[in-house]
Amino acid sequence: MEGDRVCDTTAERGLADQLGEFRPGLVDVYRAGLPGARAAVLARLWRGFVHEPLPWVVSRVAGPDGVRLRLADGRYLHGPPSDPWATGTSVTCVELDGRPFGHPARLLRALAVPGGERFAAELDHSVASMALSRTAPRPVGPPVAPWGWEQRSPDGHPYHPTCRSRPGFSAADQLAYAPEHRPVVGLRLAPVAGATVRGPWPAQLRDGRFTLVPVHPWQAEHALNGRTLLPGPEAHPLLSLRTLDLDLSRDRNVHVKTALSTQLTSAVRDISAYSVVNALITSDVVERVAERLGGRLHIARTLAAAGAGIPELAAVIRQSPYAYAGAREQVVPVAELPAYFAPFTRGERQKRIIEFAHVAVGVCLDLLDLGVALEAHGQNLLAVLDEEGRARRLVYRDLADIRISPVRLARHGLPPPALTGRLLNDDPAVLRRKVFGCLVTGALGPLAGNASALGTILRAATQGLAPTPDLRALMTERLPVKALTMMRLDPGGDQWALLPNPALVR
Repeated sequence: MEGDRVCDTTAERGLADQLGEFRPGLVDVYRAGLPGARAAVLARLWRGFVHEPLPWVVSRVAGPDGVRLRLADGRYLHGPPSDPWATGTSVTCVELDGRPFGHPARLLRALAVPGGERFAAELDHSVASMALSRTAPRPVGPPVAPWGWEQRSPDGHPYHPTCRSRPGFSAADQLAYAPEHRPVVGLRLAPVAGATVRGPWPAQLRDGRFTLVPVHPWQAEHALNGRTLLPGPEAHPLLSLRTLDLDLSRDRNVHVKTALSTQLTSAVRDISAYSVVNALITSDVVERVAERLGGRLHIARTLAAAGAGIPELAAVIRQSPYAYAGAREQVVPVAELPAYFAPFTRGERQKRIIEFAHVAVGVCLDLLDLGVALEAHGQNLLAVLDEEGRARRLVYRDLADIRISPVRLARHGLPPPALTGRLLNDDPAVLRRKVFGCLVTGALGPLAGNASALGTILRAATQGLAPTPDLRALMTERLPVKALTMMRLDPGGDQWALLPNPALVR
């Protein structure tokens, strides 16, 4: 079958050759992981083909042997059944006019659709990087450090075909900086005179008239070479890779979000001047609104932000969400809740998931009604769990891409935010897409693992919630999800698919 040979593609061979030079002991483990990584990425790509409104797919017919797609040029794709909410799935073969393909990049190149060549290179990177991520030893037992849960998952986004695409990252870079390999990262510090600063910039990050802006070492080498940089503190990478846990002083850990001028999944991870200027204002607005929820939601506050006027050199310092763990509690990113709940019995696991979903849906809908649409996916949303694994409260971090509705705020007697620009939006469809697309796809769907279980969780979790128009939309309308494959074939902004609502199927 196409793509079944060891190190068959450019990215696969490139990482293998690099490992052979400095970590030869990993080469065989990496090669052994390639078939599984291809099947995992192909499953995500096939999900996009089956469920997204791709302009070159004319029709889709599901049968007992899978799904058959007719293309605009008369060709046919055939593959296995695809549940849009399934996680951990593998697809080893998709046929194009009867020709089998086992590698997602080779399949996309054979399709020859607009944007396909660029996307195929990303898929190649995604496969190779996932195989490398899976060489990381799996931790045993609960983590010692509060942020240890952030370094457990090797596979990234459960639905995104470029879940592990890290263009520009060598094998050495990934082992040195990626959270699943659990490295300690030495940050750099860029002295900036006349920096734009919001909030009380830490004294440890000042040098006379210079603001010392934390810089990721990959950024230092690839985007800021030639600029004066000083050695900085050591830090631990978190789920988003460019955000790190940093010990600024004794008993005061913070999280620092750095600029990283490369595309991870669907976006280049720079920090815009808009984000720097509005970081504290946004944090203050959301904290004030969240107070209406009676302690059910904590906001990991933005403490300070600084930039040099270019998106390649900026940083945001946030409160650590782990500060909100009480006695005998722990804070776990929602993306890692499947691993946290794995040791539970099936019945207990289902109970705990529904308990979490009830808290999460209630909080997100109440906040949406008040006027704030959170991007509550598995990285941004964290659960405060008691000793028995029951979700007691939530913590939310990273406010850079939320949406705020001045009309809804005013309806509840809340003052208008001192903001302009992209964060403001009053369109109910836009606000609901932000909340539903992230909460269901990024949090509840991966916890459920399939459409049937997701329907059960949604119905149980929404019992007793206030019957707002937003709740009715969540439970009765088709669910908006980001069209992740379309967005890589035609980059330039969010695109959406509408999926059948599993809450309506019993």
